[in-house]
Amino acid sequence: MAQSQKKQKKLSLRDQDPFLEREKLKYSNPLPSREFIMQILAEQGVPLFPDELAQMLSILGDEQAFFERRLRAMGRDGEIIINRKGAVCVAQKLDLIRCKVSGHRDGFGFAIPDEGEGRGNDIFLPEREMKKVMHGDRVMVRPSGLDRRGRQEGKIVEVLEHAVTKLVGRIQHERGVWVVRPEDRRINHDVLIEPGGDGGAQDGQVVMVDILQQPDAYHQPVGRVAEVLGNYADPGMEIEIALRKHDLPHRFPGDALEQAKATPKKVRKKDWTKDRVDLRDLPLVTIDGETARDFDDAVYAEKQGKGFRLVVAIADVSFYVQPGDALDREALTRGTSVYFPRRVIPMLPEALSNGICSLNPDVERMCMVCDMQINAKGDVKKYKFYPAVMQSKARLTYNQVWDWLQNGTDHPMLPHVQDLYALFKILLTARGKRGAIEFDSIETQMIFNDKGKIERIVPVVRNDAHRLIEECMLAANVCSADFLQKNGHKALYRVHEGPTDEKLENLRNYLRLVSLTLGGGDKPSAKDYGKLAEQIHGRPDAPVLQTMLLRSMQQAVYTPDNAGHFGLAYEAYTHFTSPIRRYPDLLVHRAIKAVLKGEKYKPGKWAALGVHCSMTERRADDASRDVESWLKTYYMRDKIGEVFQGKISAVTSFGVFVLLDNVYVEGLVHISELGKDYFHFKKELQAIIGEKSGVQYRLGDTLTVKVMSANLENAQVEFALVRDEQSPAGGASEEGGSTKPSRRRRGGQSAGAAKGGQPVAPSISASPEAAAPVEPVSKPAGLPAPPQGRRRPAKQPSAPVVREQAAPPQPTSGRRGAGKPESAAAAKPAASQVKPATEPAASPAAPVKSSRPASNRQAGAKSPAGKPQAGPKQPSARTSSQGRSQPAKPVAATPPAGAKPNPSVPPSESPGQTKPAPRRPQGRRSQPPQAETPSQPTARKRGANKRRTGEE
Repeated sequence: MAQSQKKQKKLSLRDQDPFLEREKLKYSNPLPSREFIMQILAEQGVPLFPDELAQMLSILGDEQAFFERRLRAMGRDGEIIINRKGAVCVAQKLDLIRCKVSGHRDGFGFAIPDEGEGRGNDIFLPEREMKKVMHGDRVMVRPSGLDRRGRQEGKIVEVLEHAVTKLVGRIQHERGVWVVRPEDRRINHDVLIEPGGDGGAQDGQVVMVDILQQPDAYHQPVGRVAEVLGNYADPGMEIEIALRKHDLPHRFPGDALEQAKATPKKVRKKDWTKDRVDLRDLPLVTIDGETARDFDDAVYAEKQGKGFRLVVAIADVSFYVQPGDALDREALTRGTSVYFPRRVIPMLPEALSNGICSLNPDVERMCMVCDMQINAKGDVKKYKFYPAVMQSKARLTYNQVWDWLQNGTDHPMLPHVQDLYALFKILLTARGKRGAIEFDSIETQMIFNDKGKIERIVPVVRNDAHRLIEECMLAANVCSADFLQKNGHKALYRVHEGPTDEKLENLRNYLRLVSLTLGGGDKPSAKDYGKLAEQIHGRPDAPVLQTMLLRSMQQAVYTPDNAGHFGLAYEAYTHFTSPIRRYPDLLVHRAIKAVLKGEKYKPGKWAALGVHCSMTERRADDASRDVESWLKTYYMRDKIGEVFQGKISAVTSFGVFVLLDNVYVEGLVHISELGKDYFHFKKELQAIIGEKSGVQYRLGDTLTVKVMSANLENAQVEFALVRDEQSPAGGASEEGGSTKPSRRRRGGQSAGAAKGGQPVAPSISASPEAAAPVEPVSKPAGLPAPPQGRRRPAKQPSAPVVREQAAPPQPTSGRRGAGKPESAAAAKPAASQVKPATEPAASPAAPVKSSRPASNRQAGAKSPAGKPQAGPKQPSARTSSQGRSQPAKPVAATPPAGAKPNPSVPPSESPGQTKPAPRRPQGRRSQPPQAETPSQPTARKRGANKRRTGEE
């Protein structure tokens, strides 16, 4: 006992490292472990200089450089901080949080804590802090209080790691200096180019830049041009930019290409093993889209008793791509294939993805098979997995199969296709009983011209052939998850969890507004969602409600911790059917093969693999979305000034996004374009509401908009509202070709009646009813009346107007909002439901008789053209001492002899029956009425692109 205590006393502090044995396995000359260094710092309780720490841990002279390298690595990982005096501090004791920076296009950003990612604990970084870093950098942040909006604000104390070493942008020559503006708007730094580092680029070209000096609080980043990509509008440039902006690997390394070249081009006899089943005589077929080139899956079904046998054969990529080889390393880096319009960035080289791994027709291919027995209820009674060799009998397309099923054919594969369709009906019934959520969605396809730009955008019709293949793949994926789970082997599951409490509460609040409910209480199931989806099917607002249901659910991820798939109503689900284009599927194939051989497949940390694969999936989606947005923006450039109809697809604090009907292009109606009011975003209502007018713009409302701009710099299309407005009766200004949207289309028809997807052309009507003045709709009851004595003088109308009794209207000149409520009872109508007042025609010479106060008539009276008309001066109404004006009697003017009649004036009127010019009230300054004519730009036009500070 005494001897053992003596030995313990003789042990140095370094030898007491509890992780020493682990370090010895890694290194021939092990250093103290990170955990032990942190333990020593915590026990000392004060910051230590590196020399002091080295002396305590008996670091030798030749080990000093390696020890300092380990300290720097610990600093990069945020475990320690080296303060300005050079002392080593424990980061947690400094009240610092390790975070990742997420930039915003408006200059500010957020620090996302590593431990609280996805929990809404982000720390706001103001613009002054974002000057020190770029999007994606890893930093240590100290919380510094709350900002004016109540958000947790932070200060960057230390930059642990710079994420951006290269970026893509447009180079510009300004005042003798070359600068590059990044394409990624989340990076708000202009990169200065060092002298002579422009690489021969011309002003405005797209370049790739190497960052030589990172930004700090007082200096911009400095870089050098590494590659000139070309001009901004070159065909395919949008894809080149997206690849570099999202850091997508798009060039295979040399060793991967060499391995792909050495891969056999056909199945060799020596590759057949005893466990590989010969399925070459089985009539398997592939069914894919017309443009598909890589064929992952082939299917076959046959009737067996009351049920079916379903065979799903998947390309055996794992036979050719072994763990740790060059192709595997590159496939892991890419994570997934990326699909752009007219171009694909494959996960594997073409020699494999379109060659030996693709199940092309009439050639032998290696495959992994899921062989299932399905009963008449659609339940999989038993299944088995095995490797096989197959030979596809036909390459079919969705539209071809659907045409066969509807119209028949003499093709020999028709009976097998009919068996597949019979099985599909059974599986579809089982899907409904299971309660899987199914939404009606519209997918679009871009049709391109010879120059690589969009010619038109068309919807993709989804038929039962698409759904047939989908149900077969779902069955195989469920069996693979069940197989791995029953055999206790780790794998990456495809997990889709149910809605969070916050999202569920937001959804229920919105459903109450439309008199709908979601069952299931606090924990609704997929069946509850499915019932609600069936209930809203066919409703006019079904797309909006589907959007709300989708937004309430969480994003699907890859993880080794199985939590089921909420949307598909499965207890366990994996991806097995696409190993050519998805790395998680390749991992599942290897795991299944390991179980079949009685082994364990250990690719590393499964959780880290899940995070990486989820990231690559989101990265690919973001890149594809960017390219589509740019192409659609380019498509809309020659449609500026045209008028379309669309529906509000998203509501934000800075405006509403409108998706054009039958054009499928989305654009922004900025909050400054919604009207002359203070608008507030109500998240629980998914609406923007005017503070004074009560006008609401809700998700799903139909709007008529004019295309105002298509900005390629930020891939943003901007719209302006087209309001229901009276057109000039004379038509002279309209013939001048004005593109100003009118508040009411000619002929009395609302602009909203235009057919979606086609530009709304104004129709000229010469009827007297069309020229009748429009009654402005009153503002909601309860608002204060305008001040006395500042109203405009009364204007004699040329035709009587039947008006409703309403509250005093607010002035309409310069107003840019949607229609106002018609009565006090409708204080807050939806923007899409506002209707103009009806005005039957009558004798134009009769005086106006109304039960409303005279002040109401003053504001509401207009000429048939909606503006003052020229004519001889007439006596104006006299203003009383109380500020109320009395209407003057109309005086008929005799046209000069020989004067030709004006064709723009309706027959029931004469030039002499125009409105008298108003006299300025004595003792008061009165502004003359401003007529909105095409020759006079309005405030709405001048402020079309004006944005309010801080609204985005």
